[in-house]
Amino acid sequence: MPFAAVDPSNGDPLRRYPSLTREQAAAAARRSHGAFLTWRDRPIEERAAPLRRAAAILRDEAPRWAALMAEEMGKPVSQGTGEAEKCAWVLEYYAEHGAAFLADRPAEVEGARAYWCAQALGTVLAIMPWNFPFWQVFRAAAPALMAGNAVLLKHAPGVPGCALACEEVLRRAGLPEGLFQNLFLEVEDVEALLDHPAVQGVTLTGSVGAGRAVAAQAGARIKKCLLELGGSDPYVVLGDADPAVAAERCVASRLINGGQSCIAAKRLIVVQTRHDAFLEAVVRRFAAVRTGDPLDPDTAMGPMARAELRDTLHRQVQESIRAGASLHLGGAVPERAGAWYPPTVLSGVGPGMPAYEEELFGPVAVVIPARDDEDALRIANDTDFGLGAAVFTGDRVRGEALAREVLEAGSVFVNDFVRSDPRLPFGGIRQSGFGRELSPLGILEFVNVKTVWVAD
Repeated sequence: MPFAAVDPSNGDPLRRYPSLTREQAAAAARRSHGAFLTWRDRPIEERAAPLRRAAAILRDEAPRWAALMAEEMGKPVSQGTGEAEKCAWVLEYYAEHGAAFLADRPAEVEGARAYWCAQALGTVLAIMPWNFPFWQVFRAAAPALMAGNAVLLKHAPGVPGCALACEEVLRRAGLPEGLFQNLFLEVEDVEALLDHPAVQGVTLTGSVGAGRAVAAQAGARIKKCLLELGGSDPYVVLGDADPAVAAERCVASRLINGGQSCIAAKRLIVVQTRHDAFLEAVVRRFAAVRTGDPLDPDTAMGPMARAELRDTLHRQVQESIRAGASLHLGGAVPERAGAWYPPTVLSGVGPGMPAYEEELFGPVAVVIPARDDEDALRIANDTDFGLGAAVFTGDRVRGEALAREVLEAGSVFVNDFVRSDPRLPFGGIRQSGFGRELSPLGILEFVNVKTVWVAD
Protein backbone atom coordinates (compact mmCIF):
# COMPACT_ATOMS: atom_id res chain seq x y z
CA MET A 1 0.00 0.00 0.00
CA PRO A 2 1.51 3.38 -0.97
CA PHE A 3 1.94 6.21 1.47
CA ALA A 4 -0.65 8.74 0.31
CA ALA A 5 -1.64 12.18 1.56
CA VAL A 6 -5.21 13.37 1.12
CA ASP A 7 -6.35 16.95 1.68
CA PRO A 8 -8.71 16.60 4.67
CA SER A 9 -10.52 19.82 3.78
CA ASN A 10 -11.94 18.37 0.55
CA GLY A 11 -10.79 14.76 0.17
CA ASP A 12 -8.59 15.47 -2.85
CA PRO A 13 -5.40 13.37 -3.24
CA LEU A 14 -2.15 15.27 -2.77
CA ARG A 15 0.92 13.03 -3.09
CA ARG A 16 1.80 9.34 -3.10
CA TYR A 17 5.00 7.39 -2.44
CA PRO A 18 5.66 3.67 -2.82
CA SER A 19 6.35 1.58 0.24
CA LEU A 20 9.78 0.11 0.83
CA THR A 21 10.43 -3.58 0.51
CA ARG A 22 11.85 -5.44 3.49
CA GLU A 23 15.15 -5.68 1.65
CA GLN A 24 15.25 -1.91 1.19
CA ALA A 25 14.46 -1.39 4.88
CA ALA A 26 17.27 -3.76 5.86
CA ALA A 27 19.67 -1.84 3.62
CA ALA A 28 18.62 1.37 5.37
CA ALA A 29 19.33 -0.26 8.73
CA ARG A 30 22.82 -1.19 7.54
CA ARG A 31 23.46 2.39 6.41
CA SER A 32 22.16 3.59 9.74
CA HIS A 33 24.56 1.36 11.64
CA GLY A 34 27.52 2.55 9.59
CA ALA A 35 26.64 6.18 10.32
CA PHE A 36 26.17 5.40 14.01
CA LEU A 37 29.65 3.90 14.37
CA THR A 38 31.17 7.23 13.37
CA TRP A 39 28.64 9.53 15.00
CA ARG A 40 28.86 8.02 18.50
CA ASP A 41 32.57 8.85 18.70
CA ARG A 42 32.23 12.49 17.72
CA PRO A 43 32.79 15.06 20.46
CA ILE A 44 29.53 16.10 22.04
CA GLU A 45 29.73 19.66 20.70
CA GLU A 46 30.11 18.35 17.16
CA ARG A 47 26.90 16.40 17.67
CA ALA A 48 25.18 19.54 18.93
CA ALA A 49 26.07 21.68 15.90
CA PRO A 50 23.68 20.13 13.35
CA LEU A 51 20.88 20.18 15.90
CA ARG A 52 21.32 23.93 16.28
CA ARG A 53 21.36 24.40 12.51
CA ALA A 54 18.21 22.30 12.18
CA ALA A 55 16.52 24.50 14.78
CA ALA A 56 17.37 27.58 12.72
CA ILE A 57 15.94 26.01 9.56
CA LEU A 58 12.71 25.12 11.35
CA ARG A 59 12.30 28.66 12.68
CA ASP A 60 13.30 30.45 9.49
CA GLU A 61 10.97 28.38 7.32
CA ALA A 62 8.15 27.84 9.82
CA PRO A 63 5.44 29.10 7.39
CA ARG A 64 6.47 26.45 4.86
CA TRP A 65 6.27 23.64 7.38
CA ALA A 66 2.97 24.96 8.75
CA ALA A 67 1.44 24.97 5.25
CA LEU A 68 2.54 21.36 4.76
CA MET A 69 0.90 20.30 8.03
CA ALA A 70 -2.28 22.12 7.04
CA GLU A 71 -2.37 20.38 3.67
CA GLU A 72 -1.78 16.87 4.96
CA MET A 73 -3.66 16.72 8.26
CA GLY A 74 -5.68 19.92 8.58
CA LYS A 75 -3.76 21.75 11.33
CA PRO A 76 -4.37 25.52 11.19
CA VAL A 77 -1.23 27.33 10.06
CA SER A 78 -1.18 29.40 13.23
CA GLN A 79 -0.75 26.18 15.21
CA GLY A 80 1.61 24.63 12.67
CA THR A 81 3.94 27.60 12.96
CA GLY A 82 3.99 27.11 16.71
CA GLU A 83 4.72 23.41 16.23
CA ALA A 84 7.74 24.14 14.02
CA GLU A 85 9.04 26.62 16.58
CA LYS A 86 8.59 24.12 19.39
CA CYS A 87 10.62 21.59 17.40
CA ALA A 88 13.40 24.17 17.18
CA TRP A 89 13.17 24.60 20.96
CA VAL A 90 13.62 20.89 21.70
CA LEU A 91 16.61 20.67 19.34
CA GLU A 92 18.26 23.67 20.99
CA TYR A 93 17.45 22.33 24.46
CA TYR A 94 19.34 19.08 23.89
CA ALA A 95 22.13 20.80 21.97
CA GLU A 96 22.66 23.10 24.96
CA HIS A 97 22.22 20.62 27.79
CA GLY A 98 23.20 17.29 26.23
CA ALA A 99 26.77 17.39 27.50
CA ALA A 100 25.62 17.90 31.09
CA PHE A 101 22.93 15.22 30.83
CA LEU A 102 25.42 12.69 29.46
CA ALA A 103 28.32 13.59 31.77
CA ASP A 104 29.88 10.91 33.96
CA ARG A 105 28.29 10.65 37.41
CA PRO A 106 30.75 9.82 40.20
CA ALA A 107 29.79 7.74 43.23
CA GLU A 108 31.38 7.76 46.68
CA VAL A 109 32.73 4.23 47.28
CA GLU A 110 35.44 2.77 49.48
CA GLY A 111 38.77 1.65 48.02
CA ALA A 112 38.01 2.59 44.43
CA ARG A 113 37.07 5.29 41.98
CA ALA A 114 33.59 4.58 40.62
CA TYR A 115 31.16 6.33 38.32
CA TRP A 116 28.50 5.65 35.76
CA CYS A 117 28.57 6.87 32.18
CA ALA A 118 26.07 6.95 29.31
CA GLN A 119 26.86 5.42 25.93
CA ALA A 120 24.74 5.31 22.79
CA LEU A 121 22.98 2.03 21.97
CA GLY A 122 22.79 2.09 18.17
CA THR A 123 19.81 2.71 15.89
CA VAL A 124 16.45 3.73 17.35
CA LEU A 125 13.30 3.03 15.33
CA ALA A 126 10.82 5.89 15.80
CA ILE A 127 7.19 5.04 14.94
CA MET A 128 5.35 8.34 14.92
CA PRO A 129 1.72 9.51 14.51
CA TRP A 130 0.05 12.04 12.25
CA ASN A 131 -1.44 14.49 14.76
CA PHE A 132 1.76 16.43 15.51
CA PRO A 133 3.72 15.34 12.44
CA PHE A 134 6.83 17.45 13.13
CA TRP A 135 6.85 17.71 16.94
CA GLN A 136 6.53 13.98 17.59
CA VAL A 137 9.47 13.30 15.27
CA PHE A 138 11.84 15.90 16.66
CA ARG A 139 10.78 15.18 20.25
CA ALA A 140 12.07 11.64 19.74
CA ALA A 141 14.98 12.39 17.43
CA ALA A 142 16.66 15.27 19.27
CA PRO A 143 17.69 13.35 22.43
CA ALA A 144 18.43 10.15 20.53
CA LEU A 145 20.77 11.90 18.10
CA MET A 146 22.40 14.00 20.79
CA ALA A 147 23.12 10.83 22.77
CA GLY A 148 25.02 9.44 19.75
CA ASN A 149 22.35 7.16 18.30
CA ALA A 150 21.01 6.89 14.76
CA VAL A 151 17.28 7.14 13.99
CA LEU A 152 15.02 5.40 11.48
CA LEU A 153 11.64 7.09 11.11
CA LYS A 154 8.47 5.14 10.31
CA HIS A 155 5.88 7.90 10.10
CA ALA A 156 2.10 7.67 9.70
CA PRO A 157 1.02 6.90 6.10
CA GLY A 158 -1.15 10.03 5.80
CA VAL A 159 1.67 12.57 6.30
CA PRO A 160 4.40 11.49 3.86
CA GLY A 161 5.34 15.04 2.95
CA CYS A 162 5.90 15.89 6.60
CA ALA A 163 8.04 12.77 7.02
CA LEU A 164 10.25 13.77 4.11
CA ALA A 165 10.42 17.35 5.39
CA CYS A 166 11.77 16.20 8.76
CA GLU A 167 14.46 14.24 6.95
CA GLU A 168 15.20 17.24 4.74
CA VAL A 169 15.67 19.60 7.69
CA LEU A 170 18.23 17.33 9.34
CA ARG A 171 20.04 16.63 6.08
CA ARG A 172 20.33 20.34 5.28
CA ALA A 173 21.57 20.91 8.83
CA GLY A 174 24.57 18.72 8.08
CA LEU A 175 23.67 15.48 9.81
CA PRO A 176 25.84 12.65 8.37
CA GLU A 177 24.37 10.59 5.56
CA GLY A 178 22.31 7.68 6.85
CA LEU A 179 22.10 8.88 10.45
CA PHE A 180 18.45 9.91 10.17
CA GLN A 181 16.37 8.21 7.49
CA ASN A 182 12.68 8.30 6.69
CA LEU A 183 11.29 4.89 5.73
CA PHE A 184 7.95 4.48 3.98
CA LEU A 185 7.45 1.20 5.80
CA GLU A 186 4.25 -0.78 6.13
CA VAL A 187 3.04 -1.80 9.58
CA GLU A 188 3.41 -5.49 8.79
CA ASP A 189 7.10 -4.94 7.98
CA VAL A 190 8.01 -3.29 11.29
CA GLU A 191 8.65 -6.62 13.00
CA ALA A 192 11.16 -7.65 10.35
CA LEU A 193 13.04 -4.38 10.84
CA LEU A 194 13.10 -4.94 14.60
CA ASP A 195 14.89 -8.20 13.86
CA HIS A 196 17.82 -6.32 12.36
CA PRO A 197 20.78 -6.26 14.77
CA ALA A 198 21.40 -2.56 14.08
CA VAL A 199 18.06 -1.63 15.61
CA GLN A 200 18.56 -1.56 19.38
CA GLY A 201 15.41 0.23 20.49
CA VAL A 202 12.01 1.46 19.42
CA THR A 203 9.95 4.46 20.47
CA LEU A 204 6.29 4.63 19.53
CA THR A 205 3.64 7.29 19.92
CA GLY A 206 0.24 5.97 18.92
CA SER A 207 -2.74 3.87 19.89
CA VAL A 208 -2.93 1.30 22.66
CA GLY A 209 -3.29 -1.44 20.07
CA ALA A 210 -0.16 -0.36 18.24
CA GLY A 211 1.68 -0.09 21.54
CA ARG A 212 0.75 -3.61 22.57
CA ALA A 213 1.95 -5.01 19.25
CA VAL A 214 5.26 -3.16 19.21
CA ALA A 215 5.94 -3.86 22.90
CA ALA A 216 5.40 -7.57 22.30
CA GLN A 217 7.69 -7.56 19.28
CA ALA A 218 10.42 -5.59 21.07
CA GLY A 219 10.10 -7.72 24.19
CA ALA A 220 10.50 -10.92 22.22
CA ARG A 221 13.80 -9.54 20.95
CA ILE A 222 14.89 -8.06 24.30
CA LYS A 223 15.11 -4.57 22.80
CA LYS A 224 14.40 -1.33 24.61
CA CYS A 225 10.91 0.06 24.05
CA LEU A 226 9.34 3.41 24.93
CA LEU A 227 5.58 3.93 24.50
CA GLU A 228 3.51 7.10 24.56
CA LEU A 229 -0.06 5.96 23.93
CA GLY A 230 -3.57 7.33 24.29
CA GLY A 231 -5.10 9.33 27.06
CA SER A 232 -8.48 10.10 28.56
CA ASP A 233 -7.27 13.08 30.50
CA PRO A 234 -9.52 14.19 33.37
CA TYR A 235 -9.82 17.91 34.05
CA VAL A 236 -11.36 18.24 37.52
CA VAL A 237 -13.27 21.41 38.44
CA LEU A 238 -13.60 21.45 42.23
CA GLY A 239 -16.23 23.21 44.28
CA ASP A 240 -14.02 26.24 45.02
CA ALA A 241 -12.88 26.74 41.40
CA ASP A 242 -13.70 29.76 39.24
CA PRO A 243 -15.91 28.17 36.54
CA ALA A 244 -15.12 30.86 33.96
CA VAL A 245 -11.35 30.42 34.31
CA ALA A 246 -11.67 26.63 34.30
CA ALA A 247 -13.85 26.73 31.17
CA GLU A 248 -11.38 28.96 29.32
CA ARG A 249 -8.44 26.63 30.04
CA CYS A 250 -10.44 23.45 29.38
CA VAL A 251 -11.73 24.70 26.03
CA ALA A 252 -8.24 25.81 24.98
CA SER A 253 -6.96 22.31 25.76
CA ARG A 254 -9.88 20.49 24.17
CA LEU A 255 -9.80 22.29 20.84
CA ILE A 256 -6.09 22.62 20.14
CA ASN A 257 -5.25 20.62 17.02
CA GLY A 258 -8.98 20.08 16.51
CA GLY A 259 -9.13 18.01 19.69
CA GLN A 260 -6.74 15.48 18.16
CA SER A 261 -4.21 15.37 20.97
CA CYS A 262 -3.35 12.65 23.47
CA ILE A 263 -3.15 15.21 26.29
CA ALA A 264 -6.26 17.21 25.43
CA ALA A 265 -8.92 17.72 28.10
CA LYS A 266 -10.94 14.58 27.39
CA ARG A 267 -13.19 14.34 30.48
CA LEU A 268 -14.36 17.56 32.11
CA ILE A 269 -15.43 16.46 35.59
CA VAL A 270 -17.34 19.21 37.39
CA VAL A 271 -18.64 19.39 40.95
CA GLN A 272 -22.40 19.99 40.96
CA THR A 273 -22.19 23.48 42.48
CA ARG A 274 -20.05 24.66 39.56
CA HIS A 275 -21.64 22.51 36.85
CA ASP A 276 -24.20 24.82 35.24
CA ALA A 277 -21.98 27.90 35.10
CA PHE A 278 -19.09 25.85 33.74
CA LEU A 279 -21.23 24.12 31.10
CA GLU A 280 -22.71 27.43 29.93
CA ALA A 281 -19.21 28.91 29.56
CA VAL A 282 -17.94 25.87 27.64
CA VAL A 283 -20.88 25.95 25.21
CA ARG A 284 -20.41 29.69 24.66
CA ARG A 285 -16.70 29.29 23.94
CA PHE A 286 -17.20 26.28 21.68
CA ALA A 287 -19.83 28.13 19.67
CA ALA A 288 -17.45 31.06 19.13
CA VAL A 289 -14.60 28.98 17.67
CA ARG A 290 -13.72 30.07 14.14
CA THR A 291 -13.56 26.99 11.91
CA GLY A 292 -12.52 26.99 8.27
CA ASP A 293 -9.62 26.76 5.84
CA PRO A 294 -6.53 25.64 7.80
CA LEU A 295 -4.38 27.76 5.48
CA ASP A 296 -6.17 30.91 6.70
CA PRO A 297 -4.13 32.49 9.53
CA ASP A 298 -7.35 33.46 11.33
CA THR A 299 -8.71 29.91 11.47
CA ALA A 300 -8.73 28.34 14.93
CA MET A 301 -9.93 24.87 13.89
CA GLY A 302 -9.74 23.10 10.55
CA PRO A 303 -11.04 19.70 9.48
CA MET A 304 -10.15 16.50 11.24
CA ALA A 305 -7.23 14.61 9.74
CA ARG A 306 -9.19 11.87 7.98
CA ALA A 307 -12.81 11.08 7.23
CA GLU A 308 -12.70 7.68 8.96
CA LEU A 309 -11.49 9.34 12.17
CA ARG A 310 -14.38 11.79 11.93
CA ASP A 311 -16.83 8.93 11.38
CA THR A 312 -15.54 7.06 14.44
CA LEU A 313 -15.91 10.18 16.56
CA HIS A 314 -19.45 10.78 15.29
CA ARG A 315 -20.40 7.21 16.13
CA GLN A 316 -19.11 7.65 19.68
CA VAL A 317 -21.10 10.88 20.04
CA GLN A 318 -24.33 9.38 18.72
CA GLU A 319 -24.05 6.22 20.83
CA SER A 320 -23.48 8.35 23.92
CA ILE A 321 -26.58 10.41 23.16
CA ARG A 322 -28.65 7.26 22.71
CA ALA A 323 -27.34 6.08 26.09
CA GLY A 324 -28.55 9.25 27.81
CA ALA A 325 -26.01 12.03 27.23
CA SER A 326 -27.37 15.51 26.40
CA LEU A 327 -26.24 17.31 23.25
CA HIS A 328 -25.79 21.08 23.62
CA LEU A 329 -23.90 21.97 20.45
CA GLY A 330 -22.78 20.32 17.21
CA GLY A 331 -23.06 16.57 16.87
CA ALA A 332 -23.90 16.51 13.14
CA VAL A 333 -21.68 15.72 10.15
CA PRO A 334 -21.70 18.69 7.74
CA GLU A 335 -22.89 18.11 4.20
CA ARG A 336 -19.61 18.98 2.51
CA ALA A 337 -16.57 17.18 1.20
CA GLY A 338 -13.72 16.58 3.60
CA ALA A 339 -13.31 15.42 7.19
CA TRP A 340 -15.23 18.21 8.89
CA TYR A 341 -16.84 17.93 12.30
CA PRO A 342 -18.24 20.80 14.36
CA PRO A 343 -17.28 21.72 17.91
CA THR A 344 -19.58 19.51 19.98
CA VAL A 345 -20.57 19.58 23.65
CA LEU A 346 -22.07 16.67 25.60
CA SER A 347 -23.20 16.73 29.22
CA GLY A 348 -24.72 14.19 31.56
CA VAL A 349 -22.07 11.69 30.50
CA GLY A 350 -21.70 8.62 32.70
CA PRO A 351 -20.45 5.03 32.87
CA GLY A 352 -21.31 2.76 29.97
CA MET A 353 -21.26 5.54 27.37
CA PRO A 354 -18.47 5.70 24.76
CA ALA A 355 -17.87 9.31 25.80
CA TYR A 356 -17.06 8.08 29.33
CA GLU A 357 -15.29 4.80 28.59
CA GLU A 358 -13.34 5.57 25.39
CA GLU A 359 -10.91 8.19 24.18
CA LEU A 360 -12.69 10.73 21.95
CA PHE A 361 -10.12 12.04 19.50
CA GLY A 362 -11.67 15.20 18.11
CA PRO A 363 -13.48 18.46 18.97
CA VAL A 364 -15.94 17.08 21.53
CA ALA A 365 -16.26 18.35 25.10
CA VAL A 366 -17.49 15.70 27.52
CA VAL A 367 -18.90 17.18 30.74
CA ILE A 368 -19.30 14.72 33.61
CA PRO A 369 -21.15 15.75 36.79
CA ALA A 370 -19.79 14.92 40.24
CA ARG A 371 -21.53 15.12 43.61
CA ASP A 372 -18.62 16.74 45.42
CA ASP A 373 -14.83 17.06 45.35
CA GLU A 374 -14.24 13.52 46.56
CA ASP A 375 -16.56 12.10 43.91
CA ALA A 376 -14.85 14.19 41.20
CA LEU A 377 -11.41 12.85 42.13
CA ARG A 378 -12.76 9.30 42.17
CA ILE A 379 -14.16 9.71 38.65
CA ALA A 380 -10.88 11.24 37.48
CA ASN A 381 -8.96 8.11 38.47
CA ASP A 382 -11.64 5.78 37.08
CA THR A 383 -9.79 5.11 33.83
CA ASP A 384 -7.35 2.65 32.30
CA PHE A 385 -5.29 5.59 31.01
CA GLY A 386 -2.87 7.85 32.86
CA LEU A 387 -1.19 10.36 30.56
CA GLY A 388 -2.24 13.78 31.86
CA ALA A 389 -4.67 15.40 34.28
CA ALA A 390 -5.56 18.83 35.58
CA VAL A 391 -7.30 20.17 38.66
CA PHE A 392 -8.93 23.58 39.04
CA THR A 393 -9.30 25.04 42.52
CA GLY A 394 -9.17 28.30 44.40
CA ASP A 395 -6.68 26.77 46.84
CA ARG A 396 -3.34 26.31 45.10
CA VAL A 397 -1.77 24.57 48.10
CA ARG A 398 -4.53 21.97 48.13
CA GLY A 399 -4.37 21.73 44.35
CA GLU A 400 -0.67 20.91 44.46
CA ALA A 401 -1.26 18.26 47.12
CA LEU A 402 -3.98 16.65 44.98
CA ALA A 403 -1.73 16.81 41.91
CA ARG A 404 1.15 15.19 43.73
CA GLU A 405 -0.65 12.59 45.84
CA VAL A 406 -4.11 11.84 44.44
CA LEU A 407 -4.46 12.23 40.68
CA GLU A 408 -2.92 9.28 38.84
CA ALA A 409 -1.14 10.39 35.66
CA GLY A 410 2.29 11.13 34.24
CA SER A 411 1.63 14.90 34.28
CA VAL A 412 -0.77 16.83 36.50
CA PHE A 413 -1.31 20.58 36.12
CA VAL A 414 -3.00 22.87 38.62
CA ASN A 415 -5.25 25.64 37.23
CA ASP A 416 -3.85 25.20 33.72
CA PHE A 417 -4.02 22.79 30.82
CA VAL A 418 -1.55 19.96 30.28
CA ARG A 419 1.23 20.44 27.74
CA SER A 420 4.64 19.00 26.99
CA ASP A 421 7.79 21.02 27.70
CA PRO A 422 11.36 20.00 26.77
CA ARG A 423 12.48 20.78 30.32
CA LEU A 424 10.07 18.32 31.98
CA PRO A 425 9.59 14.53 31.69
CA PHE A 426 6.66 13.48 29.52
CA GLY A 427 4.92 10.10 29.48
CA GLY A 428 2.18 8.06 31.08
CA ILE A 429 1.22 5.10 33.21
CA ARG A 430 -1.07 2.10 32.70
CA GLN A 431 -2.57 2.01 29.18
CA SER A 432 -0.94 5.35 28.36
CA GLY A 433 2.45 3.67 28.08
CA PHE A 434 5.81 3.67 29.83
CA GLY A 435 9.14 5.43 29.67
CA ARG A 436 9.75 9.17 29.60
CA GLU A 437 10.54 11.59 26.81
CA LEU A 438 12.02 15.09 27.15
CA SER A 439 14.04 16.48 30.11
CA PRO A 440 17.26 14.75 31.22
CA LEU A 441 15.31 11.49 31.45
CA GLY A 442 14.50 11.55 27.74
CA ILE A 443 18.11 11.44 26.61
CA LEU A 444 18.83 8.55 28.99
CA GLU A 445 16.08 6.29 27.59
CA PHE A 446 18.24 5.00 24.74
CA VAL A 447 21.71 4.76 26.24
CA ASN A 448 23.68 2.11 28.05
CA VAL A 449 24.08 3.41 31.59
CA LYS A 450 27.37 1.73 32.39
CA THR A 451 28.98 1.45 35.82
CA VAL A 452 32.79 1.72 35.89
CA TRP A 453 34.74 0.67 39.00
CA VAL A 454 38.52 1.22 39.26
CA ALA A 455 40.10 -0.29 42.35
CA ASP A 456 42.83 1.63 44.19
